[in-house]
Amino acid sequence: MSLLHNGDGRAMSERDRDRIVTREQRIVETFVELADTMVEDFDVVEFLHRLSERCVELLDCAEAGLLLADAAGVLRVMASSSERSDALDLLQSQYEEGPCFECYCSGAPVFSKDLTADAGRWPTFTPMAVQMGFRSVQAIPMRVRGETVGALNLFRAVSGRLVDRDMPLGQGMADIAAIALLQERTVRQAHGVVGQLQGALSSRVVIEQAKGVMAERAHIGVDAAFARMRAYARAHNLRLSNVARELIDGHLDAALLSDPALGASTPEG
Repeated sequence: MSLLHNGDGRAMSERDRDRIVTREQRIVETFVELADTMVEDFDVVEFLHRLSERCVELLDCAEAGLLLADAAGVLRVMASSSERSDALDLLQSQYEEGPCFECYCSGAPVFSKDLTADAGRWPTFTPMAVQMGFRSVQAIPMRVRGETVGALNLFRAVSGRLVDRDMPLGQGMADIAAIALLQERTVRQAHGVVGQLQGALSSRVVIEQAKGVMAERAHIGVDAAFARMRAYARAHNLRLSNVARELIDGHLDAALLSDPALGASTPEG
């Protein structure tokens, strides 16, 4: 295999170079995808879940989650890459401890290179995180007009910090999440940052309820139920929150969401 040299003179294989180029291309594609999604009538909850999944794909982490402060300054879970990270983020919200809570309060990145060694730092959060298979964590602030409104949480299955090259990308993901929240059409007319963010939190509550309803009616796991809801919303060009309300109200049959390919039928008004 032929060798090339990077900027500091060290040898770099063609395979390594191609891997770097591919990753850089994927990063560009991701930001283009996210920007294209942020049209006037976009679904902010679906957008943020997609962003958390891209964090797992592009950053050296096993799971990702986004927490947002409500009008009372209490952190609420907004999006996550899976129910596993969702549970940990909910734990931080309930007990007001953990990397995201500390990050939100300080407005600065927070990390633990070894959660086992930091057991006394977050006595409720850390044992649960370790039990779920995580060994380190990084929290990055979400800022709007200089104000910290939430945090992006990156859970890792191995000890250590994110590499330096990934930190700007992680902050970029947090920044675009904050921008997306303010862009949501249904809350754009509200006064002040907190008021603008409250609508997104309300949608999240409805979606969480619908996930449970869907899981119970279809006899499937919550992650699978959520995946079907998202697929149905995308296939029918509907807001995820609207699909959730239709499920809760009984206007949408859970059986219609059983096929990932989905048919052309639409929920009743």
